[in-house]
Amino acid sequence: MIHELIQSPSLASRYLAEMRDETIQKDRMRFRLNLERLGECMALELSKELDFVDESLTTSLGQATVKQLVSQPVLATILRAGLPMHQGMLRMFDHADVAFAAAYRQTQANGDFTIEIDYISTGSIEGRTLILVDPMLATGASMLGVYRRLCAYGKPATVHIVAAIASRHGVTEVQNGMPPGTHIWAGAIDEELTAKGYIVPGLGDAGDLAFGGKIG
Repeated sequence: MIHELIQSPSLASRYLAEMRDETIQKDRMRFRLNLERLGECMALELSKELDFVDESLTTSLGQATVKQLVSQPVLATILRAGLPMHQGMLRMFDHADVAFAAAYRQTQANGDFTIEIDYISTGSIEGRTLILVDPMLATGASMLGVYRRLCAYGKPATVHIVAAIASRHGVTEVQNGMPPGTHIWAGAIDEELTAKGYIVPGLGDAGDLAFGGKIG
């Protein structure tokens, strides 16, 4: 199932617009903040798809019935670009378990690239709700690679993929490579993907905009 937040007017559209704006995005702190705020919006929308149960609690004046999550999700992110958005989601899912993965492009002399994954930190995800966060869903290779590595630690009951911006190609690849019933959440879905794997119009390199350029 695909969920594109800009299809329903909300403040998420404003945060996403500021992230795309080449002038506003030069403010690195604001770019990180907007990623965090978009993560909070995503978490709220995603939570509507999770299972809740009624519980009774005692207030200072009596009893109240409230809804609580049946179980906490595992909130996984791809380093380094995913950290701000992950932090926003973690503020909402504040009792979630957390997993981290390091994935990066290994570019060849001819311009082709592969996705290398060299670090995974997680507990068991057996029977859990897995939420996998990365700001840019371009080719889908990072998401699929990290998901497959995480499955060494158990088979999740449900999977949610979360991105600020996705390419149509990336969405299709994830749909084809993930289990049936996987939810894909994107702030916006852009139609174009370049030969080098960049989303157009996109917003640029989310990791560099959040944390500065890198060597290698």
